[in-house]
Amino acid sequence: MHCYVFGMALEHAILVALAERAGSGYELARRFDKSIGFFYGASHQQIYRTLKRMDGDGWISCETVPQQGRPDKKVYSVGADGRVELRRWLAEPSSPTVLRDELSLKIRGASHGDLSVLLEDVRNHRTEHQLRLQLYRQLEAREFPDPGTLSGMALHQYLVQRGGIVLEEGLIAWYDEILTALHNDVKGLTA
Repeated sequence: MHCYVFGMALEHAILVALAERAGSGYELARRFDKSIGFFYGASHQQIYRTLKRMDGDGWISCETVPQQGRPDKKVYSVGADGRVELRRWLAEPSSPTVLRDELSLKIRGASHGDLSVLLEDVRNHRTEHQLRLQLYRQLEAREFPDPGTLSGMALHQYLVQRGGIVLEEGLIAWYDEILTALHNDVKGLTA
């Protein structure tokens, strides 16, 4: 499923990530690949371009760390202006999520195409989301073994993790409903 959420800037996702832990552009990109990117995706190129702009705007600071046998590493952290912007953004009311989903549009137009092809597409989506759900559950078990004891940043991260799990469970249930309904529709057309 390719869902796109509108309204949040990459700058804010980066500020949240750097507020959790300073890091190089490479480290930040890997964190997007492994966690933040599950709910706010960005390419490595977008992250590097945005870091450069944010550094120029004074939202982040950059410390050059010498490395032996490798190029120096730039480690970014949230600067004073970035903390002000993060607090401003966090206080701003957020808009309800708006999803753009290609599969939903295809299901809506299913009567104009080959249902067997659409069924296969839905099965593929279900498989991908089942794999993602398994990954989320593994991350939850590893990172948050005792959720009842969490507070602060760890609690906030856990709540987002739980949101991902609940969304994936809901999508899988919806895909199962679609598969049953479309399968019955195909049978009705061939009867």
